[in-house]
Amino acid sequence: MPKNYYAYIRVSTIKQGEKGSSLQEQRTSIEHYAARFGLAIGEWFEELETAAKRGRPQFNRLISLLRKGKGHGVVIHKIDRSARNLKDWSDIGELIDAGIEIHFAHESLDLQSRGGRLAADIQAVVASDFIRNLRDEVRKGIRGRLNQGLFPGRAPVGYLDCGKGLPKIPDPVRAPLIRRAFELCATGNYNLVMLQNELYVLGLRNLAGKKISHTGLSIVLRNPFYYGLIYIKRTGESFAGIHEPIVSKSLFDDVQARINGRKKNAGLKRSYLYQKQLRCYECHSLLIPEVQKGWIYYRCHSGGCATKCIREDLVTTQLFAYLDAFTVPESWLAKLEVIVNEKALRSENLANQDRRNLHLARTSLDDRLRRVTDAYLDEAIDRDTFEFRKRDLLAQKLVTEEKLKAIDSSGSTKVREVHEYIELLKRIKTKAIRENPIDAVFMVKRITSNFFIFRKRLVPEWNLPSEMAAPEAECADGVPYRGTSRTLNLAKFIKWIESSDIGGE
Repeated sequence: MPKNYYAYIRVSTIKQGEKGSSLQEQRTSIEHYAARFGLAIGEWFEELETAAKRGRPQFNRLISLLRKGKGHGVVIHKIDRSARNLKDWSDIGELIDAGIEIHFAHESLDLQSRGGRLAADIQAVVASDFIRNLRDEVRKGIRGRLNQGLFPGRAPVGYLDCGKGLPKIPDPVRAPLIRRAFELCATGNYNLVMLQNELYVLGLRNLAGKKISHTGLSIVLRNPFYYGLIYIKRTGESFAGIHEPIVSKSLFDDVQARINGRKKNAGLKRSYLYQKQLRCYECHSLLIPEVQKGWIYYRCHSGGCATKCIREDLVTTQLFAYLDAFTVPESWLAKLEVIVNEKALRSENLANQDRRNLHLARTSLDDRLRRVTDAYLDEAIDRDTFEFRKRDLLAQKLVTEEKLKAIDSSGSTKVREVHEYIELLKRIKTKAIRENPIDAVFMVKRITSNFFIFRKRLVPEWNLPSEMAAPEAECADGVPYRGTSRTLNLAKFIKWIESSDIGGE
């Protein structure tokens, strides 16, 4: 009966199989070797696994069959194809000691002799050392990328890979959805299950194109990569990334407070047009929205008040009546804008001073980072203390950079506020506002601090400078009655601008 031999061929990756010692090349070499020495190959074992660690399925099955005496031996292309770790090589050595024939088609080694075994052991050690050296070089490369602010792994959901040596870039499709996930979570109206379902409706999918899992969503919301910090969980190290953040540090911190229970979630509720906007004129309590027979009512639950409830559509009708009562002479708007622009110039000078201060703060943080790194290298502090201080300083640096970006992008908040008021007064009479109640409500919310309800009547409480253009107030039954309109008092409006904090005055 002819002896039965096995053949084992292996590559670590498909790419190696195409460009390195391919499976077909190994097979051809083994076939020539078996034909020359008259070995009958009964079964081939083909593997696409690295030999740097244990656990290769085909290799383990081969060892098991040989130990059970199912075959007389095995033919392998080279020693490094059989094992690149010393534990697997030890298993092969046990088979040799048990009399199992081990042949290497590429090496002429007599494994039954002491010299042949020594030569094979040396080659196995060299193969194992090659992996250790390769692993060290890979780690150095990864650390180099991290120190440059580059994340060497696969891009998180919401980002796209751009190739080696380049930062991740926001995915134009998924990035807005990730930002929306943080914004919704920060409201406190969503738990993870609700947020998961809402994001699926909005179109967010995981990398496999499926619904993002509960665990996956939790990982996203806890990943500091989205605000610009690279955190390596395995080592506990943090690095400042050079990729574009999707969310701000403040929004990320707010979400962490929600997740960790430091801020209470309100739970998902129905949204109403005038939710938390209407107050009872007598007791100043918020009117609670409710649905009765398909109509939305706002009800005062305090006893003894003349105001019981008001229907939402009646509030909207009166709202449009107040918008019609606004009077803004267009000839004044140009003069108002000149005043605002003059003060905006002074505001820009202050912004430049803020920029200089923030640049100095960022330089100081860089110096502190260098000092804490030197202290760690000099063994003055332990690694845990170093990582804690480093993470804190990096977070402060990111906040400083966010403030710089905010100054560059937005300028003076007050300048923008006044410009928005002027634009608001221009649009208040447009036809588009009349056709969209939601836009009208949004606009009125910008120019009022409260809506009061007395019985069935809407009584807005105007903000400055809006009350300067608001309808005149009269009294009836002890409640202000807005029946006639008056013209915007330009002097008052200019005084409001001059007394504002535009330009720091």
